[in-house]
Amino acid sequence: MGGNTQQALQQIKSILGPKGWSDDTARMAPHLVEERGLYKGNSPLLVMPSSTDEVSTVMKIAFAAGIGVVPQGGNTGLVGGGVPNGEIIISLERMNKIESADPINMSMTLEAGCILAKAQEAAAGVGAYFPLSLGAEGSCQIGGNLATNAGGVHVLRYGNARDLVLGLEVVLADGQIWNGLKNLRKDNSGYDLKHLFIGSEGTLGIITRATLKLFPSPKSSVTALCGCASYENALDIFLHARSIVGERLSACEVMDSFAIDLAVKHINECKNPFIQNHNVYVLLEATSADPDANIKEDFEKILSLAMERGMADDAVVSQNEKQRGDLWRLREAIPEAQKKEGGSIKHDISVPVSRIPEFILRAIELAKKEIPGVRPVPFGHMGDGNIHFNLTQPIGADKQKYLSEWGRINSLIHALAVEMGGSFSAEHGIGALKTGDMSRFKTDSDIRLMRILKKSLDTNNILNPGKVLPKDT
Repeated sequence: MGGNTQQALQQIKSILGPKGWSDDTARMAPHLVEERGLYKGNSPLLVMPSSTDEVSTVMKIAFAAGIGVVPQGGNTGLVGGGVPNGEIIISLERMNKIESADPINMSMTLEAGCILAKAQEAAAGVGAYFPLSLGAEGSCQIGGNLATNAGGVHVLRYGNARDLVLGLEVVLADGQIWNGLKNLRKDNSGYDLKHLFIGSEGTLGIITRATLKLFPSPKSSVTALCGCASYENALDIFLHARSIVGERLSACEVMDSFAIDLAVKHINECKNPFIQNHNVYVLLEATSADPDANIKEDFEKILSLAMERGMADDAVVSQNEKQRGDLWRLREAIPEAQKKEGGSIKHDISVPVSRIPEFILRAIELAKKEIPGVRPVPFGHMGDGNIHFNLTQPIGADKQKYLSEWGRINSLIHALAVEMGGSFSAEHGIGALKTGDMSRFKTDSDIRLMRILKKSLDTNNILNPGKVLPKDT
């Protein structure tokens, strides 16, 4: 490491003080790996600024010295986007204040290091609702959620993270602070610059504060789990439910029998509520801000008709919050249960909702042809077309040998999704894992425009270098 770099790092340490940095091996270790263990990096310094001004100062020093920077939230990403390769890490963990929660304007302003669950609690504290909900909500941070345009289980009704943002504050690569922190529903005054940074995975700027939309708090809700014979039946159940409850339908998740079996087998609190197993399961939830809404009656009507018409073979409806939690735990436990079952090759794809049954069946056939004995675990957000098509290793297979097939199988499954009018990355982002797919599946025009943006906003290529964009050829 050159003298200029060492001098710059020493300058950062001096400005931030002892609470604002660490180069301790144990302290840095959790920041150097990603959730799935696919990537392990290295960094000379973990930086923990406590304010936007400190982030700006660090970036000015890094820009002048040409030092790479990896912005990091809760480090719960699944594509290696937050793993450094020799760059310094800027963690927003100390910038975690909730500045305001406003039930009149239905918005809240907070720092990027705020944990998602804390943001949900702050909204509830003023009688409002923040709908972004993920499995990692107890540790992921708002800045990371926005930088990756997180999805989650309520996209069907409320949209992705992008749809929940009113304004942002962002520190640019050269340390300039862009203040777009507006609390407006309508602002048609030129380019909507906040959308440059949402979903950019920290490659164009560092989100430091955000103003987010709130919604009326649900006063009545109902959750149901249906068992059915096929994915075609599952799609019919979704369409049937949507036609009756409309926009009140906030979630529709699909799981196959093996996914449920894994959850019950490996996670103690998971129980299958049905006596008889079913090929496919559909989890539905509807909510309303009207405490007198008859959503439960609507669901009972939905399920009764679904069984009469042969869409569903059986169904259960939650009668209280514990039963609701039990049904959701089955869905949420699947990734955790997969880890306990062995190696898993994962896909985060989207296709048009109408083609979900076709995609799953074709992908299963393809996977079994390529890896005899592989055990598919398709599950996910059927209501918005996003399926996590995961593949558990064959029984008795060598885990590392199996995982060595990750790239080859990804390539085949992603090609199938794109062929069917879909995307190879629905909600997890690109990070380091899918830069090759960017070259393969994005058009030359797409890549050219993205490179222009990157070069314009990050002339020295110091913000999360090597992520999102494919390497120059």
